[in-house]
Amino acid sequence: MTDLQVAFFIGLFGSIHCVGMCGPLVMALPVNNAGTLWLLFDKLIYQLGRVISYTVLGVIIGLIGKQVWLLGIQQSVSIISGVFIIIAAMTRLLKWSFFYRGHASHPAAVINRLIVYALKHRWGHLFIGMLNGLLPCGFVYLALVGAVNTPSILSSAKYMFWFGMGTLPLMFIAAVGSGFITLNVRRKLNNVIPYFMLCLGIWFVMRGLSLNIAYLSPTINVGQGVCQ
Repeated sequence: MTDLQVAFFIGLFGSIHCVGMCGPLVMALPVNNAGTLWLLFDKLIYQLGRVISYTVLGVIIGLIGKQVWLLGIQQSVSIISGVFIIIAAMTRLLKWSFFYRGHASHPAAVINRLIVYALKHRWGHLFIGMLNGLLPCGFVYLALVGAVNTPSILSSAKYMFWFGMGTLPLMFIAAVGSGFITLNVRRKLNNVIPYFMLCLGIWFVMRGLSLNIAYLSPTINVGQGVCQ
């Protein structure tokens, strides 16, 4: 499985969680009364706004990732990233709730206020979607961990773009038909997510170990910064 495929599936699985978290915001979006086509267009534009923000975050994290590759420590970063993902998965599987305690960060509060202001003043679905893409989210962090392990700014941007595209189908369906996924179904699907995170964390660790296993744990040429 390639990095971009992994990014897409992180987004796809993560969107199950996002539907529950961002559902109220999606339902609060202003509705265009011009017809069904305009409604679909508005909802799609909102989703594309999120994808744009994720891609911009990919560019920013790519600047860090590029330095990681130039320093030749990408293997260590991959292993450390995998360990943190495994820990995050285990906290959900074992229900260690104390890991989730805390309060909203100041940047998140600022973005929330901007979203409320944008909704009141009907700033448009694209802009609101872009703001939504900047809200703190565990799966966005998970995707950024993967993006920082890519060798260039462009590859990092592509990684986050495909993460965003992975979130698009389910979020779009939820935006168009709010009753499509019931709370009970979301709960059942959320039970699967920690196992997906666990597999992903193990994959990051194995990739960092460079066991010369094609696709799963390829050998990394530190001098050239590329996978063989």
